[in-house]
Amino acid sequence: MNQLITSVPTGFTAFTATNLDDIVILLLFFSQVNAAFRRRHIVAGQYLGFAALVVASLPGFFGTMIFPRPWIGLLGLIPIAIGLSRLVNPEEDDTSPEAETASPTETNGRWSSFLSPQTYSVAAVTFANGGDNIGIYAPLFASISLESLLVILGTFFSLVGVWCYTAYQLTRLPAIASSLTRYGNYLVPYVCIGLGVVILANSHTLENPFLASFSLLASGACLMFLFRNNSLSEAVETGSPSLPEEPSTELKRPY
Repeated sequence: MNQLITSVPTGFTAFTATNLDDIVILLLFFSQVNAAFRRRHIVAGQYLGFAALVVASLPGFFGTMIFPRPWIGLLGLIPIAIGLSRLVNPEEDDTSPEAETASPTETNGRWSSFLSPQTYSVAAVTFANGGDNIGIYAPLFASISLESLLVILGTFFSLVGVWCYTAYQLTRLPAIASSLTRYGNYLVPYVCIGLGVVILANSHTLENPFLASFSLLASGACLMFLFRNNSLSEAVETGSPSLPEEPSTELKRPY
């Protein structure tokens, strides 16, 4: 009974300690909301990414650990890849009246938010930023009963909604909203890349020569792939010069 009473403050403390940095990331996400990137994508992606973190931590409840911490740090490559993609191919904010009109599919298909690439991008960043979450949740789950686990999970998922609501309300403050709207598009790629580097460093991934080499090669390959795709896209949009027409070989009939 005492363990059940302490489960709520335990869950609140564990969530807050591992998700303080998510407020900043959510602020940046909400500042990027436009016709293609909606608030529901952010909320759905946050829940989806956090649910994946919980699932990855649940084996700790059975007394096992998943991967060594340096290998978990490889998750930092995900926000690095997203940041490089946004840096090479910056997204333009489409605020035209035609784009802001929601289609019937978008209006009626709320569940389609879970299947959109925008949701998966948010979920990927949330999951990649959860190396510390797994490192804390797995041993926490291993030391509690099933009843306490259910209470803590209920506390966790309730706080995810509180985090999203708090971040959204902060973006509505005039000073914060104007700054994020003006500089958000430029900051997001660097924040994602910096977040990935911090995850790699804090997880001691870069101290392992093999993992450090793999991270460097993977980042370089991702950058080359993005530049190549960007060059091909520009070539397609520009169009190749038309070839001169060949002279007709058709014989003309004499009059």
